[in-house]
Amino acid sequence: MKRVLLFFVLSFASIVAFSQKHKVKLVPNKAHSSVEVYVGGKHFTDFFFPDTIAKPVLYPINAPDGVTITRGFPMNPKPGDPTDHPHHLGLWLNYENVNGLDFWNNSFAIPADKKHLYGTIRFDGITQLKNGLTGLLSYNASWMDSGGKIHLTESTNYAFSEIHGSWVIDRTTTLSAIIPVLFKDAKDGFLGLRVAHELQIPTKESKKYTDSKGIVTEVLATTDSIANGNYVNSNGLYGDAVWSTKAPWCMMYGKMGNDSISILIIDHPKNLGYPTNWHARGYGLFAANPLGEKIFTNGKAERNFSLNPGESITFKYRIVISSGKKLLSKEEIAQLQHDFLEIVN
Repeated sequence: MKRVLLFFVLSFASIVAFSQKHKVKLVPNKAHSSVEVYVGGKHFTDFFFPDTIAKPVLYPINAPDGVTITRGFPMNPKPGDPTDHPHHLGLWLNYENVNGLDFWNNSFAIPADKKHLYGTIRFDGITQLKNGLTGLLSYNASWMDSGGKIHLTESTNYAFSEIHGSWVIDRTTTLSAIIPVLFKDAKDGFLGLRVAHELQIPTKESKKYTDSKGIVTEVLATTDSIANGNYVNSNGLYGDAVWSTKAPWCMMYGKMGNDSISILIIDHPKNLGYPTNWHARGYGLFAANPLGEKIFTNGKAERNFSLNPGESITFKYRIVISSGKKLLSKEEIAQLQHDFLEIVN
């Protein structure tokens, strides 16, 4: 009887330990224009907002096992890092065509005589920092042109947490128009993540991509054996086939070191354009674009969304990073999706 009781106690303790959430701690770092995010003492990510990168981002982002799932370039290049698209940094949210301004492609690489064609998201200040089982970080920002005129204000809330061993980012962003604003249908948007070299889909073919300003960027073939990533979405599509499709969720996965890495992005039913189009490229750009339709539908549909002064729109996304011997299962994804819809109304 004592052995049975001891077994029950140990089993119950192990279940509690497995299900226990680690606390989230947010640590401001003024010297590096960042707020460091820790889960159970382990570094998860930084909210990073220097003036030099044209938008606030989460960078770098680490998995629970400690590997960094974001590309290092351009801030902290790693050996073998692809050097295309210098504006792809960490996790961000912006768009290619807002009142004719390109917020998406803006970076240090844009020449001075072209800067007037691009928009910048200026970080204005943090409005909330809260530690706990869910760490909360809120901030305000301004979407502005090169002359400093504000077109939109942004209010974003990040909720960081651990769910059954996975690290979770829930982002809620409200954009409010100061002047009349048109989000013209475009390819490059909206919630973007640039992942580490290991998570790229292997390809032997170099490709060229042209943005709306005619700037051509060549993405070189992966001639090494490092890249081993893939995509799958809720429709059961894999690889490059997920690009342009609509789906409530999409997952990128691959091996980094000895562990399997899963990166899941979940759209919210209250978002405009739900389910979103996935602007998911094999070279490591993992993006959800609810505002672009034309290129994704071969011209069959088009979305040009506008806001009058004083009007606003809100977008909600869940990003899940998991590491371990197995990928996130369909059952785990379904639960993460259900909980997200319940928590973020």
